[in-house]
Amino acid sequence: MAAKASLKIKGKGGKGSKESSSSKYEVFKDWTNWSLKKAKVATHYGFIPLIIILGMKSDPNTHLFQLLSPV
Repeated sequence: MAAKASLKIKGKGGKGSKESSSSKYEVFKDWTNWSLKKAKVATHYGFIPLIIILGMKSDPNTHLFQLLSPV
């Protein structure tokens, strides 16, 4: 016989309405954590390029070499 995979529901057993509201909360929590992790990565890798782009568009106009040189 083939074994069937069973799904286990986290949390306490009880009425269906509690489980559905709890699962909605878990889904919201998972999406929030996922989106914050993605935002953290985007901020981490996008901060320095953003500063360079803003520096190149500032007045007076500067070149990339001028922005990156220490002098």
